[in-house]
Amino acid sequence: MIGRSVLLVDDVMTTGATLSVATAACYAGGADHVPVLTLARATKDA
Repeated sequence: MIGRSVLLVDDVMTTGATLSVATAACYAGGADHVPVLTLARATKDA
Protein backbone atom coordinates (compact mmCIF):
# COMPACT_ATOMS: atom_id res chain seq x y z
CA MET A 1 0.00 0.00 0.00
CA ILE A 2 3.05 2.26 -0.07
CA GLY A 3 2.36 5.45 -2.00
CA ARG A 4 -1.31 4.65 -2.59
CA SER A 5 -4.66 6.05 -1.57
CA VAL A 6 -6.87 3.88 0.61
CA LEU A 7 -10.61 4.50 0.99
CA LEU A 8 -12.01 3.44 4.36
CA VAL A 9 -15.74 2.73 4.39
CA ASP A 10 -17.75 2.49 7.61
CA ASP A 11 -21.47 1.79 7.76
CA VAL A 12 -22.15 3.58 11.07
CA MET A 13 -19.68 5.74 12.98
CA THR A 14 -20.27 5.97 16.71
CA THR A 15 -17.25 7.38 18.56
CA GLY A 16 -14.85 7.38 15.61
CA ALA A 17 -12.24 5.39 17.53
CA THR A 18 -12.18 2.49 15.05
CA LEU A 19 -11.76 4.82 12.08
CA SER A 20 -9.01 6.67 13.89
CA VAL A 21 -7.04 3.47 14.50
CA ALA A 22 -7.69 2.18 10.98
CA THR A 23 -6.57 5.48 9.43
CA ALA A 24 -3.40 5.49 11.52
CA ALA A 25 -2.66 1.91 10.47
CA CYS A 26 -3.04 2.81 6.79
CA TYR A 27 -0.63 5.74 7.15
CA ALA A 28 1.78 3.54 9.09
CA GLY A 29 1.61 1.06 6.21
CA GLY A 30 2.70 3.75 3.77
CA ALA A 31 -0.56 5.13 2.38
CA ASP A 32 -0.33 8.68 1.04
CA HIS A 33 -4.00 9.59 1.35
CA VAL A 34 -6.77 8.00 3.45
CA PRO A 35 -10.26 9.43 2.88
CA VAL A 36 -13.12 8.06 4.98
CA LEU A 37 -16.68 7.43 3.77
CA THR A 38 -19.29 7.00 6.50
CA LEU A 39 -22.87 6.16 5.62
CA ALA A 40 -24.41 7.19 8.98
CA ARG A 41 -23.34 8.64 12.28
CA ALA A 42 -24.80 7.77 15.66
CA THR A 43 -25.61 10.72 17.89
CA LYS A 44 -26.45 11.09 21.56
CA ASP A 45 -29.91 12.25 22.51
CA ALA A 46 -29.72 15.60 24.26
